[in-house]
Amino acid sequence: MSRRVRLGVNIDHVATVRNARGGAHPDPVRAAREAIGAGADGVTAHLREDRRHITDADITALTELCRRFDRPLNLEMAVTGEMLDIALRHSPHAACLVPERREEVTTEGGLAVAGHEGRIRPVVKALDAAGIRVSLFIEPAPEQVDAAAAVGARVVEFHTGRYCHLPVAERQPEFDRLAAAAARAQAAGLEVHAGHGLDYDTAGAILAIPEIVELNIGHFLIGEAVFVGLDAAIRRMRQVMDEAVS
Repeated sequence: MSRRVRLGVNIDHVATVRNARGGAHPDPVRAAREAIGAGADGVTAHLREDRRHITDADITALTELCRRFDRPLNLEMAVTGEMLDIALRHSPHAACLVPERREEVTTEGGLAVAGHEGRIRPVVKALDAAGIRVSLFIEPAPEQVDAAAAVGARVVEFHTGRYCHLPVAERQPEFDRLAAAAARAQAAGLEVHAGHGLDYDTAGAILAIPEIVELNIGHFLIGEAVFVGLDAAIRRMRQVMDEAVS
């Protein structure tokens, strides 16, 4: 029996291109609208502390757009008081807590939840109390899964970057680690998502893990859109995902 896996499209790097020159083009909100039209189940945007791509004005506009089209907005955010205040003010459908370092080019790994429960639990509790579904972007490690459940998250999103960047012949141990973590998360009552570094090949392969119900993909789709257009890139990803679970 086939299952349908949701596709969240991250539009951060449309804003990266816009900000390289300043001004308003290309507009990430237009990209979000195009993504929804192409079949995206939701929109993801990371409001970083340094505002290197998505801005506060973008989040305001994306919140309005997603409500108008009845699609969830997934706000990626650092575990800080400033970001918590912004999330509570906008009340997106979901908030994904991610690690953040100023010097990194992009998110380089999962959030260290184990050992930091005292800092993360109050943020999870505040978001949950506001009706915002909380996910934690973590490494596929048993201690991180257990800690995510302990702090009250509803969802874990596993960092798939290591799997995607390994040579094909060397991926099996990392796949096995992801599969074991996904099974552990589901047993703990957590919904399982995955993302980072996924393309047509790796997205299809990773969906052999039956617990995964959502993929969040951004950089590859925005890059592919340069050659085929955003609509075509997303529709192709949707097709790849559907075929992988049929």
